[in-house]
Amino acid sequence: MVALATVTGLLVITNASAGSAHQEAVDAAVATLREQADVEVVATSSPEDCDSAVANRDGRRVVVCGGDGSVHVVVSALHRAGDLHDPIGLIPLGTGNDLARALGLPFDPAEAARVVLDGEPRQLDLLVDDAHGVVVNAVHLGVGAEAARKAASLKPRLGRLAYVVGGVTAGAAATGWRVAVRVDGRELVDGERPVLQAGIGLGRSVGGGSPLTPHSVFDDGLADVVVSLAVGPLARLGYGLRLRRGSHLDRPDVLTARGKEVVAAGEPFHYNADGEVRGPVERRVWTIHPEGWRLVTPRRPRAVRDSDGDGARHHADGDGDRAGGGRGWRRRWRRRLARGR
Repeated sequence: MVALATVTGLLVITNASAGSAHQEAVDAAVATLREQADVEVVATSSPEDCDSAVANRDGRRVVVCGGDGSVHVVVSALHRAGDLHDPIGLIPLGTGNDLARALGLPFDPAEAARVVLDGEPRQLDLLVDDAHGVVVNAVHLGVGAEAARKAASLKPRLGRLAYVVGGVTAGAAATGWRVAVRVDGRELVDGERPVLQAGIGLGRSVGGGSPLTPHSVFDDGLADVVVSLAVGPLARLGYGLRLRRGSHLDRPDVLTARGKEVVAAGEPFHYNADGEVRGPVERRVWTIHPEGWRLVTPRRPRAVRDSDGDGARHHADGDGDRAGGGRGWRRRWRRRLARGR
């Protein structure tokens, strides 16, 4: 683990379309950041806005206020600019926050800002596809992508519950997709049998906590692949119930693999990359980027940082249970404002 270089300037990137609760959280984070750094805040509403903000940051370290989708957009911009070596900070303000949860980032905006200031950069894996798209947490096709399409319109009203409603709706109607999946040149599924879902994970969970690839590690240089063939009505129900518990890998109609390159090809399919739905396409190739990207994370004990093998897999992403702490941040922030600080 390389020490975090001192940076006096920060560029905080926020979502211009987010609501008042999001802005209140941004204000709380920015107030903490400004205790130690010069902070510029930019609200973006498109990938082009993000590209411009990244290109004109003038040496400032980027801090993302948002969820996995916001991180996806910013890392995409850094990838296009050739600046993936620069670490970024994260204030988790998304709906699902799967990335932040797995890496042990606090959900309290002020506490997350402290991590940005005092944490350490961690090298993380990155998937890049053959259309120059990126994946920082997970990408999946099939019923999960269809669920995300349906959940998108429900998120403003239902929050995380939108994932559940979208999943139930998509699961009830899904009959499968005839898609072949190859991992490092080895055939996992031949495309003859319909696939309910194919997932490629760097992180463990999607959709706000569903452990699609429960054994994934963010920095081992490999992607975990899970393919479900559970297309019958009862099989779909059983798969969905066990997916929420993370025990779906034990089903006989679920296949798994690990590798550096994954190819999906067959009938047209949508895919969900970090919450961003793309497609339809008939073929997509995802490859582990040789350099990855860097995120500022909480400092870890030296024994954890230096561990490898099974120890690294056990410890690398084991701080997620702490991520939900600090739920009373709004109360503390309002008290702070009342004191005139």
